[in-house]
Amino acid sequence: MKVRVTVMLKDGVLDPQGKAIAHALHVLDFGSVGEVRAGRVIELEIAETDADKARAQGDAMARALLANLVIEDFTVEVVA
Repeated sequence: MKVRVTVMLKDGVLDPQGKAIAHALHVLDFGSVGEVRAGRVIELEIAETDADKARAQGDAMARALLANLVIEDFTVEVVA
């Protein structure tokens, strides 16, 4: 089963990568772009057939390693 973990900086945490992306988009004449937040997506193939158990494993992995809970939030979804 495939689990997708999306990790994003918490609101209020400075996001220099997002600011750089926003600036570059404005330079490229995409002036309608407002705030940009950059994050990461991690896809995990888990040997599990139960979606709830796979989601719980993804959550445990995110808490243990994939996200810095001090400055980042995360979501976990089962995708296949």
